Amino acid sequence: MILGFWLDLPVWLVFALLAAYVFGVCGVISLVTNLSWTRPWIGKLSIGIAPTYIGVLAVLLALLTGFVANDAWERQRAASRVVQAERAHALAAYDLSHAAAPDMSDLRKALVGYLDAVIDAEWPAMADTGRGAPQAGAALARLLETAADPRTGTEAGQAVQTSLLTAVLGLRSARGERLALVASEQDETKWLTLMVLAGLTMISIGLVHWERPLAQATTLILFAAAMVTTLGVIALHERPFDGPLALKPEPLRLARSVVVAGTR
Repeated sequence: MILGFWLDLPVWLVFALLAAYVFGVCGVISLVTNLSWTRPWIGKLSIGIAPTYIGVLAVLLALLTGFVANDAWERQRAASRVVQAERAHALAAYDLSHAAAPDMSDLRKALVGYLDAVIDAEWPAMADTGRGAPQAGAALARLLETAADPRTGTEAGQAVQTSLLTAVLGLRSARGERLALVASEQDETKWLTLMVLAGLTMISIGLVHWERPLAQATTLILFAAAMVTTLGVIALHERPFDGPLALKPEPLRLARSVVVAGTR
């Protein structure tokens, strides 16, 4: 683990660690460039550096930040799509159970059991352990067994049973995608690279403005504030099923309420 541990921390602590790093680097740069015994050496290093040099590192930092942000938001969108797909398949199974001629109360009962297990047991487990809950897996197996019962095909017709099995298998597929998103390992090297590029950009800002301490401090503080805000918000979206911006099981709760109430 390189930097992944900090994504498990509370929001305020994530922002505090980012601020400590960024503003700490700013403080060191200001101190080194303004101490009487180091300032001459900094002057020798800085003479000849064009202000446009800042743009070289800044562009690299901006490109990587955009890549990381896009990756985080895409994970959030994918998670939302998967949950909506799970809801759609659950409601499709429910609708088919009412459209069929025979009584399918057992299937609806199994469907409610699965939704209960996901909402009450699996959702907290995903946030706490990054894994699914055995109760949800067992409930899904019971639902699939009920839908695959040969008596269903005999009483309701093969077409209805095939559609039911398609809906339940779609439900299982959506759950598998959701658990895959939860269990996927984060590429922590991108965060390390972001931190390094941010530090190098701040160093280049400090060197270019070494002759004017006040201007140097102002530009460093503005840059640091922008980086803390941007990286902090991106970090909040890194894990779609965990943290303060985690997705809630509201679509599945709505599906459960429909199945329990028996109305659409």
